[in-house]
Amino acid sequence: MIRKVYASEEEFHVQNKELGEKLPFSQDLSVLSTPLDVGGKRIPNRLACQAMEGCDSAADGSPDVLTKRRYERFAKGGAGLIWFEATAVMKEGRANPRQLYIDEQNLDQFKAQLEAIKETEIKENGYEPVVVMQVTHSGRYAKPNGIPEPLIAYHNPIFEEKTPISDDRIVSDGYLDRVKEALIEGCNLAKRAGFDGADIKCCHRYLNSELLSAYERPGRYGGCLENRSRFLRESVQGAIERCGTDFLVSTRMNVYDGFPYPYGFGVSSDGSLEFDPSEPAWVMKELYRYGVRLMNISMGNPYFNPHVSRPYANGSEGQEHPLQGVERILNGTAKLKQLVPEMKLICSGLSYLGVAAPHVAAALMEHGGFDVAGFGRTAFAYPDFAKDILENGQMNPKKICICCSKCSEIMRTPGGTPGCVIRDPAVYLRIYQQQCGGGTK
Repeated sequence: MIRKVYASEEEFHVQNKELGEKLPFSQDLSVLSTPLDVGGKRIPNRLACQAMEGCDSAADGSPDVLTKRRYERFAKGGAGLIWFEATAVMKEGRANPRQLYIDEQNLDQFKAQLEAIKETEIKENGYEPVVVMQVTHSGRYAKPNGIPEPLIAYHNPIFEEKTPISDDRIVSDGYLDRVKEALIEGCNLAKRAGFDGADIKCCHRYLNSELLSAYERPGRYGGCLENRSRFLRESVQGAIERCGTDFLVSTRMNVYDGFPYPYGFGVSSDGSLEFDPSEPAWVMKELYRYGVRLMNISMGNPYFNPHVSRPYANGSEGQEHPLQGVERILNGTAKLKQLVPEMKLICSGLSYLGVAAPHVAAALMEHGGFDVAGFGRTAFAYPDFAKDILENGQMNPKKICICCSKCSEIMRTPGGTPGCVIRDPAVYLRIYQQQCGGGTK
């Protein structure tokens, strides 16, 4: 089988048929242009820019030159929902020294960034986007000073086989209580900055996400599902109480980790890697009961099993075909929508589909699979993807993300500021050559 992003609908249909036609396809994209009312906000269309970190903040954690450029491009692109990238709420919880960080001292810079996004999109497209800030603590992947300084929920032998972490890096329940308060305050700062909502990040095995699989952790935050989800639930509940019902409190949640029990959430307890939606669905129902009306769904760990979280073309030999990964994310999201129909859901995993992405998203949306189509790597490569879908009824094959993972290569290097090397070479080719060496083949 070929492994490349689909530059034509025909290429997609050939591969989809070979893999059992598990993904639907629709030529009618009209559902993508319809507004969505959720939590007192109106999202003007069903297309979203997912949270894509640029690792390019100013020294104080506020948006810098490349950050502002990125969001200007996103705003011009016409997506109805912009999921603003991971923003740390504690300095020791930053994933790198240039991860965005919000506090009282730089609040005005975030206000200015939000105002610029809104003004640009209104000017370019005639409507105001909904913008949600993602607040985070990186936990196991914390590198606030450029070197690993992990803060973990429990020892995980899958990750620590070659690089064991000392016991003193396991966070206490008291520390988690402090992180919870910082996340709640981060949501409050996002509201004060003018954002429409905040996402208490719970994906990709960062601290909040890791707690969901803390089966063997003692105390209030481990063991049973009620305890493992306590940190997320109480953070969300506290943010809703602090920020009020006119503010969208949400979460981007890993519903499937892709690691065997007892080290993976959303995985069958029989030792297989089958997706089990029962625990994620319970958490979603609880969050809805608290007042959450919109959730962003993700899977996998980009550091350890990236083929699960972001199916890619290059370097995937020996793993499953990328289309199988796309199918797991999209149909897994649809399964959760079936179990918790009252919750509005944003999907992930569309970028590998190339020009077929809007057609697959529209088909699943028409059948009630999810409510908003989220584009991650595509937003880096093709920031005006929404405008082309909405105005031209198609994506341009010369603009699509080719899922080459060069943006991730940059991000994994010390001081790397990721972006699209292929589609935005004026800025990122030089950065790629400096950080990673070589050309663009």
